[in-house]
Amino acid sequence: QGYHVVGYFSKEKESEEDYNLACILTLPQHQRKGYGKFIISFSYELSKIEGKAGSPEKPLSDLGKEAYFSHWNRELLHMLRKIGSRPNPDDRVVSLQQLSDMTSFKRDDIEATLKRLQMINYHKSQVYVNVNPTLVNYHISKCGGSGVPVDPSKIHWTPHINPS
Repeated sequence: QGYHVVGYFSKEKESEEDYNLACILTLPQHQRKGYGKFIISFSYELSKIEGKAGSPEKPLSDLGKEAYFSHWNRELLHMLRKIGSRPNPDDRVVSLQQLSDMTSFKRDDIEATLKRLQMINYHKSQVYVNVNPTLVNYHISKCGGSGVPVDPSKIHWTPHINPS
């Protein structure tokens, strides 16, 4: 009954490196229940409200890498599945910047994630994302669940505005 602290995170008001999360902790008795995924998702919802792409403070711990790689994989793959199922083939083209705009993930995090998934190709300084439905669905099957969902409509927060 009631409310209980299950974890926390910290966020810098102004980050020159566009960090959207500085520290994350889920209390041991609440780990493996999806709260860490919730906190990561929540930090990206705050980035969307700010209107900018964000990334966690680096370097990531081993657990942090596991959590973020899983989050980036899952979110990007579901986004690519939607893009790949568009009826018009011309609408199935997407740039890394467009993916960043849709997710608020930093472009570098997107590129590194797609490299790890072997879903990105380079040709004559052009970047191509492979949205082959079979490959996307294969990777999605390995992602696991999304954790406790974040309802962006419930977030009432005003980003810090630099008075300069």
